[in-house]
Amino acid sequence: MKFSVSWLKQHLETDASLEQITAALNTIGLEVEGVEDRGAALAPFRIAHVVEAVQHLNADRLRACTVDVGDGVLRSVVCGAPNARTGMKAVLGLPGAYVPGTGITLKVGEIRGVKSEGMMCSSRELGLGDDHEGIIDLPADAPVGVPYATWAGLDDPVVEISITPNRGDALSIRGIARDLAAAGLGTLKPFAAEPVPGVYPSPLRWVVEDTVACPWVLGRAVRGVRNGPSPKWLQDRLVSIGLRPINALVDITNFFTFDLGRPLHVFDVAKVKGDALFLRPGHAGETFLALNGKEVAVTPEDLVIADAEAVESLAGIMGGEHSGSDEGTTEVFIECALFDPVRIALSGRRHELRSDARQRFERGIDPALLPDALEAATAMVIALCGGEASEVTQAGAEPMWRRQASLRFERIAGLGGADIDADTAVATLERLGFGVVARDAARVTVSVPSWRNDVAAQGSLTQAPGLPAERAQAAAEGCAAIEPECDLLEEVLRIHGLDRIPAVSLPVASPVPRPALTPKQARAVLARRTLAARGMLDCVSFGFLDSRVAARFGDTPAALRLENPIAADLDQMRPTPVASTALAAARNAARGYPDVALCELGAAYRDITPEGQLTVAAGLRLGETPRHWAAPARAVDAMDAKGDALAVLAALGVPMAALSVTTDAPGYYHPGRSGVVRQGPKVVLAQFGELHPKLREELGLAGPAVAFEVFLDAIPEPKRKKKAVPDLPAFQPLKRDFAFLVDTGVPAENLLRAARGAERTLITDVALFDRYAGEKLPEGKVSLALEVTLQPREASLTDAEIEAVGAKIVAAVAKATGATLRG
Repeated sequence: MKFSVSWLKQHLETDASLEQITAALNTIGLEVEGVEDRGAALAPFRIAHVVEAVQHLNADRLRACTVDVGDGVLRSVVCGAPNARTGMKAVLGLPGAYVPGTGITLKVGEIRGVKSEGMMCSSRELGLGDDHEGIIDLPADAPVGVPYATWAGLDDPVVEISITPNRGDALSIRGIARDLAAAGLGTLKPFAAEPVPGVYPSPLRWVVEDTVACPWVLGRAVRGVRNGPSPKWLQDRLVSIGLRPINALVDITNFFTFDLGRPLHVFDVAKVKGDALFLRPGHAGETFLALNGKEVAVTPEDLVIADAEAVESLAGIMGGEHSGSDEGTTEVFIECALFDPVRIALSGRRHELRSDARQRFERGIDPALLPDALEAATAMVIALCGGEASEVTQAGAEPMWRRQASLRFERIAGLGGADIDADTAVATLERLGFGVVARDAARVTVSVPSWRNDVAAQGSLTQAPGLPAERAQAAAEGCAAIEPECDLLEEVLRIHGLDRIPAVSLPVASPVPRPALTPKQARAVLARRTLAARGMLDCVSFGFLDSRVAARFGDTPAALRLENPIAADLDQMRPTPVASTALAAARNAARGYPDVALCELGAAYRDITPEGQLTVAAGLRLGETPRHWAAPARAVDAMDAKGDALAVLAALGVPMAALSVTTDAPGYYHPGRSGVVRQGPKVVLAQFGELHPKLREELGLAGPAVAFEVFLDAIPEPKRKKKAVPDLPAFQPLKRDFAFLVDTGVPAENLLRAARGAERTLITDVALFDRYAGEKLPEGKVSLALEVTLQPREASLTDAEIEAVGAKIVAAVAKATGATLRG
């Protein structure tokens, strides 16, 4: 919301400076976003009289001028403008002045042997436009010596403030003046529109078919008007806030939109078909050309204003070109209506139309202002364009807007934290327009003014559908009792000064700060750091992709199809982040980076329920391992992906001994080079493997590609144990090696599990350190070598005890796998 200081003073009697005004606006909650003060930059430039202008003796295109700025001193100024001449009035900058259009600071100089003590400026040099063909040529009656900005009306600062959604009344200059007056910055000037008598029947009448969308509408015609450019004062007002003057009739409606916050619209009576204007829902297939040049196709959900033949405007948002006023308009019909804010907001969003009228209607306007606004607009039309007014025609009635609210004085300090006495609080509310209905020592009850539709208004938030009836009723009654009082308290506090409310720290729940992250969030952070430490680059990608690609990575139910995707090839929620990393790897490979390691911590989607959205730490390696002096580069394989997955699980505290690997990985993995990591028979913690060759070909992955997924939601939270003395056995551990002959198809994990369970009180670790298949072994057999760590706790083990443990290990492995000890 923009306004000029001179416009503000049409409603506010004040001698406050610009600094005082902006400071007060900030303290009462109307935050200042910027101030444009062109007069400050132009203050050094004054109106000067060119006493004499003669040809420069040493330059064909220069004039040597003698200039008077009203201080009794004649100055020599060299000027290159073609229009510099004797007797003209111009704008002169003296030495020391900063020229905003060129960025130079003036100083006394000498040009081709002639002294120059200033600069006569063009519009572009002063930053006022693009004209630089000559210096500014002022009228003959321009007063010499007066600051040019003051004479030209450029010393009128423009203030821009931000308006919160509840303060529709502050979208008017009168509303801003009312707030500043309540804050003690002046006196609000009275406003009372003088009635304009109607001398003939209105040529148009209203027909309202939707009284919910438009409960009340007024209108009247003015005939015999002469439409043309609006007067300079009106144009200056509009230009100062960024509006383009169009013609007097349109400029008047724009003026009242900002002055009183009351949008209006004018129809050219000669262009309206029939004797009525209809406020009705739009019909399918109807269109009209809006004033912004856009063709608008209305819908049955829109409220339109139509004549007997076609739509003339989108009610409360934008008028149409067909019935707009122009230079040929001789009779105009002024519309002044009240519209439902929700309908206006929905229609504006639906058609992507933004206007000053929509901005005000969707926040709610003063429902009692319609008659006075129509009278004031009629008077201005007649004053600027001539003519005579018709009788007022209307439909509907003024809505029941009157309501009351109460404020308990103890809540000012108890809830607001401010030390404001009761008399001051009541006086503040009265200055804002609230009327005192009743008052005692504990509270005050006030009537809410018509322009404050945000105070004690019926709430518009919908309760949760599943809320029990008793709880919903209690919540609604509580809101109805508390919110009006809070509204009044807010008014008292902000006029008192938001900056004067003491800062109070929130209560400390615990001497020790609570964790900033939940255990689930902490696991996600740790998983991301673990993968980064393993040389993988963290990716952030969309959670949706092409449905054809998504289908190659799992099910693509219709419920997870996007109805309004941002692109045609991003229409399906992804089944796994592996799909996104695979596409990213393919793009990298196509641009000359065939060896990449990418990871992403993101969502995988199974269905539309919250449980169907899984948090997954996924990664993909493509091409070869990095080159290293100690080992040659090699193609990545499934074991690399398995290592990544197990590293994440280990970092998150999953006991490795409790894990098993099965070969039932999803179909987008290689069927013989993949696996599923389980904790027990049912809980799947991760899956890994090479991508299926056909899938790699479809995605354009030329080299070997391996991937993994760790399902963070499936990892149980580690049990919290009390810290105890570290377990430090007094005896040294010892290690024994066992080599077993086993069938090729037997997983090594079966041997590890069997050996680990042979003697749990002594065996602390079992590791596979060698695999051999080849000569000197029976066909179909493989040699697997295990290293078993024994940790005695009560006494050193004797040879007999060691042999006994070894026998148990051999027997357990043989029983579980059919393996035999290799000789």
